[in-house]
Amino acid sequence: MYLNINTITTLKTRVNMVAIIYSTINDVKKAKKIANTLVEEKLVACVNIIPNINSIYRWKGKIESENECVLIAKTNNGNIKKTIRRIKSLHTYELPDIIVLPIIGGLKEYLEYIAKETL
Repeated sequence: MYLNINTITTLKTRVNMVAIIYSTINDVKKAKKIANTLVEEKLVACVNIIPNINSIYRWKGKIESENECVLIAKTNNGNIKKTIRRIKSLHTYELPDIIVLPIIGGLKEYLEYIAKETL
């Protein structure tokens, strides 16, 4: 095993401190603009961009398919609402995909990094 169990935390204090905000957008350039803005404004500690996914969804009664990018942003719970509002203000979609996923555990030092690097 590469990870010492003592360096992983699932304590309630950590569970309520950080979260992932997941979103998609149809262009890498737009994804980078959103990511840079969120990090510069200290709303998030980090954003991962995964290019070239295919999304299939129902929209206004039709099944659609579109190439998109995924944004995975890590933030503290106090920034969730502000981050959602900021992503929405920068997003080009009529209804952006913005969801929050709680982080239930992870490397203690990384969770502390997220908390430290965000407002």
